[in-house]
Amino acid sequence: MEYVNQEGLRIDGRRVNELRKIQCKLGVLKRADGSALFEQGFTRVLVAVYGPREITQRRKKLHDKAIINVEYSVATFSMTRRKKTSKRNKISQEIANSIRKSFETVIQLELFPSSQIDIFIQVLQADGGIIPACINASTLALIDAGVPMTDYLCSCSCSFIDEENLLDLNHLEEDSGGAIVTVTLLPEYNKITLLRVYSARIKMKNFEAILKLGQNGCQRIADLMKSAIKEHTINQVNSRGIL
Repeated sequence: MEYVNQEGLRIDGRRVNELRKIQCKLGVLKRADGSALFEQGFTRVLVAVYGPREITQRRKKLHDKAIINVEYSVATFSMTRRKKTSKRNKISQEIANSIRKSFETVIQLELFPSSQIDIFIQVLQADGGIIPACINASTLALIDAGVPMTDYLCSCSCSFIDEENLLDLNHLEEDSGGAIVTVTLLPEYNKITLLRVYSARIKMKNFEAILKLGQNGCQRIADLMKSAIKEHTINQVNSRGIL
């Protein structure tokens, strides 16, 4: 399969450094303390946040800070390919743990001792870039819930396929056999907090270029997220007649 044609266009018509169309909406679930729907291409992720609230399992209680609980699930109808249940559950747990560890670096947990923050993530449609979409959606939902953070967490995937550096992979590109690099960073400081490399080996010179491309993609996604937050805030203010 040709992933980049002679005109420099990918399977879905994008340029190599082009993001898929991104749409995000905050406050989509009224019963949650915070929620967000994040769409990137045909990948759709819904996140609900509850808390900070009283901890439910006392043995997990930390007296000096809150704990984060992340639950990750994928709607059966959303998957482009099927996996055995046991393998799917293991992968889901690994993803949940990675996301939890990422947010432990930015949420000000010390402000909420003996408490917990629950992040429920559901992938409604999977077409590549699932982990970045989950992280971006979780950031928006936490902001909607008013959970204090030192910075946003923004994430993006990239790879080296057909001698080209590709930004924001769809599922066909992820299945190409090339290395999948997921970059997660704090946009304010341009600091990488999570770096995942999956699948094939990659040369250092290519890796450095991919890393730079991923950082740039994260910054562009951060700008889109900030615009969505601003729009949501204005709508909230107008609906309540504050101004």
